[in-house]
Amino acid sequence: MSNSSVRHIPWESIPIEELNPLLSRRLVTGEKGMLAHVYLKKGAVVPLHSHENEQFTYILEGALKFLIGDDKSEEIIVRAGEVLHLPSNVPHEAEAIEDTLDLDIFVPPRADWLSGSDDYLREK
Repeated sequence: MSNSSVRHIPWESIPIEELNPLLSRRLVTGEKGMLAHVYLKKGAVVPLHSHENEQFTYILEGALKFLIGDDKSEEIIVRAGEVLHLPSNVPHEAEAIEDTLDLDIFVPPRADWLSGSDDYLREK
């Protein structure tokens, strides 16, 4: 690995992408993984979806309520300082029960987020 591939990226240097009035994000993408700061205002809902990407959600501030499964039968509340791991293809929905900042880690990077084809997040 050459030194030229190393990047130092302050979060503040990344423009915020507003997806809808309650949801915005900043992305850092590498070859095999992606980090996202996701900003959710209280009441924001990420509709039920699934993806091939493995996901780790680390709540930095606030709290999210996750509904897991096609039938949304499992409820998990994740608060500041806690992590939720979602394996590939697990259906999930999230609702911000407080103003929330989360750090999402995806492996591999989310192609739909990079291409802007993530319409389910842009509706409202």
